[in-house]
Amino acid sequence: MFQLTRSVTWQALQRLYRETADDRIRDYFAADPARFDTMSLRVGGLFLDYSKHHISDAVLAKLLELARHSALVQRRAQMFSGDIINVTEDRPVLHTALRNLADAPLMVDGKDVMPEIRSTREQIRDFSEAVRDGSWKGYNGQRIKDVVNIGIGGSDLGPNMACRALLKYRHSELNFHFVSNVDGAHIQKVLRTLDPATTLFIVSTKTFSTQETLLNAKTARRWFLDNAGEDADLGAHFIAASTNRRAAMEFGIREENVFEFWAWVGGRYSMWSSIGLPIALSIGFDGFMELLAGAYEMDQHFIEAPFERNMPVLMALIGIWYINFQGAETQAIVPYDQALHQLPSFLQQLDMESNGKSVDIFGHPVDYKTGPIVWGQTGSNGQHAFFQLLHQGTRYVPIDFIASLKPDEGVEEHHFALLTNMLAQANAFMEGSQGGSQERSQLDPYSCPGNRPSSTLLLDELTPRNLGALLALYEHKVFVQGVIWNINSFDQWGVQLGKRIAGEISERIDERTQDFDASTQGLLALMREHFPAHRPAEMAGRGAAAKQTAKKPSTNRQGKHS
Repeated sequence: MFQLTRSVTWQALQRLYRETADDRIRDYFAADPARFDTMSLRVGGLFLDYSKHHISDAVLAKLLELARHSALVQRRAQMFSGDIINVTEDRPVLHTALRNLADAPLMVDGKDVMPEIRSTREQIRDFSEAVRDGSWKGYNGQRIKDVVNIGIGGSDLGPNMACRALLKYRHSELNFHFVSNVDGAHIQKVLRTLDPATTLFIVSTKTFSTQETLLNAKTARRWFLDNAGEDADLGAHFIAASTNRRAAMEFGIREENVFEFWAWVGGRYSMWSSIGLPIALSIGFDGFMELLAGAYEMDQHFIEAPFERNMPVLMALIGIWYINFQGAETQAIVPYDQALHQLPSFLQQLDMESNGKSVDIFGHPVDYKTGPIVWGQTGSNGQHAFFQLLHQGTRYVPIDFIASLKPDEGVEEHHFALLTNMLAQANAFMEGSQGGSQERSQLDPYSCPGNRPSSTLLLDELTPRNLGALLALYEHKVFVQGVIWNINSFDQWGVQLGKRIAGEISERIDERTQDFDASTQGLLALMREHFPAHRPAEMAGRGAAAKQTAKKPSTNRQGKHS
């Protein structure tokens, strides 16, 4: 059996780590005046500078060799062609098909999936245009003014982040709200500001069995009927994005208002599907298609560019260098653009849910680190919060700085200050407070040592197209790392475990059971004081649904999962 850590390339990288441990990034620039030109790259409206990394030419060459010796070429081709690469769930991984703008067929199980994808796009077009132009009416003939998306995880983070990032493109007569937390305070806070006659709810759930989403959706339905009247046309105010048409219809949603997608779309990759309905409603269908076009452009770059000029591959390899050889546990995402303030949360799920794995695709434990802890917030707020630790603390944290170059009209001075702050921080992390001199730093114990690595990603402008390319870039980065680590980036059994146990606890709250640990039993006893004898009706039956969505993978004789 192949063992990654025993490969010749891996062991060469370990030697290079020891040999370059005392190198300083600034010295790489002194030795190579063309380093910035060599270690920067443009794809469409995105520009990546990866020159401020603790990576010598020899290290980069070996990292590229690691990629070439992996299954990356094969698995990339399999992903784009619809082969089953999500082995534990026995599914293709085809979020890239959702933004495919080519005319060629794409076959899955002998069927071309592109006609259905195009048909769903047309359904999104017709619906979004009807809501935006006011021809979609509520139960009393008024136009829609508020859109509430009810979802969680990938059904919330993607569309929520994109709508906020592209706020300047939003329809002037529509307001958007996102409800994800099962805490009743979240949905109550949103509902108390709304008029049922002018509110549209989108229930976004892949299986239409997600506990948190269904509880929030039922609360919204009850609120609507209580305030609009039991005879009000529920179908004019509730639509669904789901793979489970029957369950959505049983909820009360009209069949023609169920926007389907497919089992081969993972939740955290689903904003390109009908889960992206709020985006189309906010920025218009043409804007939504621009988002897809940007992602498609990055897909083509990922397929066609040689590894040494391939933006997702390079970012993935840089991450592997820090995670597996430099001992970095985390990756900071710092967008210097307030519109991107939810991007760190989106990338946190994308990366940590995908590559937070400790077994390979055959179910064997791995003996190396996999996905990092991804975190961050906007600059310049971060400068006055956690940058102190990054500059002078004992943690080693690579940083991705992200910004758009074009300022909004009327705030040019603000944007100039924002960008100069970002450039100053990237420089300070590399140079330190003593210009990078170790000797002088030792004389001043309070100086910043520098030699801290960062990438800088610049968007020409924050547009739907450039945002689409940025998100696809990170998707492919995560995929490349998963391939090299030989793990399945597309399942999430840890998430399903929590769902299953929550269902069991909900079903058995009235029992004095010994099946749970002493701590859980004690906490359940405290809960019973507040839910005596009877439980809220919405809690009933949740355990069975959770069990159906949380089955463990089985292993066949060939070592594959089904």
